[in-house]
Amino acid sequence: MARTEPYESALDQIPGAHPYPRSSRYHDAEIGVHVQADGTEVRYAKRRLLPPIDQDTGAEDTTTHTVSSGERPDHLGQRHFGDVDQWWRIADANPVLDPAELTAEPGARIAVPVPGVFPGAGYA
Repeated sequence: MARTEPYESALDQIPGAHPYPRSSRYHDAEIGVHVQADGTEVRYAKRRLLPPIDQDTGAEDTTTHTVSSGERPDHLGQRHFGDVDQWWRIADANPVLDPAELTAEPGARIAVPVPGVFPGAGYA
């Protein structure tokens, strides 16, 4: 896990500076504002697009994990990134719509992004 610079921590302390924590998959998402009929503004995270996976270099950007019985996506986040909330990085590297699909089949082999190599796999 990459180290957070002191100025980045300071920004995290400012209310509204980052609507999502640095570790969130939505941290870099563009924030939109919807104005309701009564004039109330509602902020929302715009659609998050996944980074393209280069099939030619994918093997260099990921390692393989064989799913064990009873594993959950949060287990994978803890095991590979040291943070249960980082399971989404593994979901991004695999063609799944539901994170539960990652660990639904014991023995399945899934890709795990290498921090700092796979787009979005490390803390920038």
